[in-house]
Amino acid sequence: MDIQGAGASGTSGASLELASLKLAKGQQEQEGKATLQLLESAADVPKPTSANPAIGANIDTFA
Repeated sequence: MDIQGAGASGTSGASLELASLKLAKGQQEQEGKATLQLLESAADVPKPTSANPAIGANIDTFA
């Protein structure tokens, strides 16, 4: 059983934290790219149109 001093423990903790932050940053970048790709693909979808343009043209604003 190895016993390490406080100095060795603090150094490894900092390096683990740095590695964790790098992984989190990479995951955020991947999610951002996926989100942009999804938004761009959604922009290409044409809006549905009715065969009769008069349908839905009038909106009642009173209740």
